[in-house]
Amino acid sequence: MDSQGRRGWWQLGSWARRGWLIAVAVTASACGEEPEPAQAATALPSSASEPRAEATSSAQQPTVANETGTQAQGQAPAGNDAATTPASPQSPTAPANEAASNAPSGMPAGAAPAGPNQADNGAASGADPGPDPSGAAEGAAGEGAEEAPGGEEEAVDEPADIPITVQFPGTLEDWCTDQADNFSFFVTSMDALWALSDSAPGDLRGGFGGDFGGLEGADAICQTIAKATGHGDRVWHAFLSATDDGQGSPVHAIDRIGEGPWHDAQGRLISNDLAGLLADDRPAGDEEAVADLVDECGVPLTALGDAHDIVTGSDKEGRLATTEMASTCNDWTSTEVTPAGDLFSGGGLMCGHSFPRMFPDGRTPPSGPGADRFLGLNWMSDHGLRGCERGANLKQDGAGSGNCIGCSGGYGGLYCFATQ
Repeated sequence: MDSQGRRGWWQLGSWARRGWLIAVAVTASACGEEPEPAQAATALPSSASEPRAEATSSAQQPTVANETGTQAQGQAPAGNDAATTPASPQSPTAPANEAASNAPSGMPAGAAPAGPNQADNGAASGADPGPDPSGAAEGAAGEGAEEAPGGEEEAVDEPADIPITVQFPGTLEDWCTDQADNFSFFVTSMDALWALSDSAPGDLRGGFGGDFGGLEGADAICQTIAKATGHGDRVWHAFLSATDDGQGSPVHAIDRIGEGPWHDAQGRLISNDLAGLLADDRPAGDEEAVADLVDECGVPLTALGDAHDIVTGSDKEGRLATTEMASTCNDWTSTEVTPAGDLFSGGGLMCGHSFPRMFPDGRTPPSGPGADRFLGLNWMSDHGLRGCERGANLKQDGAGSGNCIGCSGGYGGLYCFATQ
């Protein structure tokens, strides 16, 4: 049982003890006996004084070794101005329980204290002590009287999580849960994909590759991660296009993510609507947020290194880039096919960039007409990926090598949007 559960049971026990003491006092008064003095009840702890602990976002990011050395966990690569990890959002503080704090010591909230020496005076003088207060309370309750202020409130049902029918080899345990209330967009973290695919942490041959289990499986990945963060009551979809919806028609990523608005884990605006997603190379939201899109824990992907290749299968309008099945890893069901075309010719297995291309080691970004295509600015469609195999590459080595989905600078990450 967690600390909040234990506090709940302690509070219930405290109320029960207080109710028993009052019942003893009332019974003694009615019998003309002076009750034994009760011990002062211990004050209820206020939930407001115990704010929820913040999740340590950096703990969710793996330490990954590459062929040229080991990159420190959470450390941004040299030469990247946008690599500073923004501060984690503060957890909201629970409101103080006014009813508990205003009640006299040893009495439940809402109960009126007896007048001074009321029981003693009535017993000594022989005067009629009046109607039994417990009987009066029962009569009022029987007549449908409203509960006194400070009384016990009815429990409010929490929104139910959306059912997830797809099963994964691994699970997410003790995930980050301090997202903003308007949380509705994230990039899947490498840690989450490695955990769900039951890959060994730090193994650059892990992940799902291009086999997410189809669009349904990709959506389930988003839904499972959202549920682990405490936001599984909303419908989440992956930003992916596919060649066949099951009836021979293409599926366009932009059509499957709802209408907006969308905010990241820190509560920053990504876009108010679909038009804002398509307005430019970066979404029309908070400038800092859209320059370096963050994962479900609020950690920017620059903290991992050159990890910005995010799988979309889409063009710059968010629509299917090509009808060739291999360019969607057979509609996201295969790790074995090799897409046609090269990385920068257009078409192929398209990816977007969660942050623009890095230029380390003192290299100067290109400028002038046509230079934008080398800056890697577009968030949903920048270049083709090397293949559909499982794997990751987090170092800046140009086009990379191999046939894995992350070999050119990523780990096979997905964009996830809340659709409602």
